[in-house]
Amino acid sequence: MRKIRQGDEVMVIAGKDKGRRGRITRVIPEKDRVVVENANMVKKHRRANPQSGESGGIVEMEMPLHRSNVAIYNPKTGKADRVGIREEDGRKVRFFKSNNELID
Repeated sequence: MRKIRQGDEVMVIAGKDKGRRGRITRVIPEKDRVVVENANMVKKHRRANPQSGESGGIVEMEMPLHRSNVAIYNPKTGKADRVGIREEDGRKVRFFKSNNELID
């Protein structure tokens, strides 16, 4: 079971976007990276592809962050929080370490 999943609201805790909140749009488990919406934005030069109808130019897009640079956001405390995993009723569940509330 992963501690951070797609769709979780996280806070960036390191890097140029430190303190920014957003949802995880994609998880890349092979590289231990996540893509957070509106975080780690970069400008990429994209070549036009007339066969697929794509126009060229400068495109702003989100790049992956290492999963250690994000922490799940706890709405009760309003801060980033650590995640633990425990077993309840025969299934694994995630919980916030600060107040022991279940995430899902």
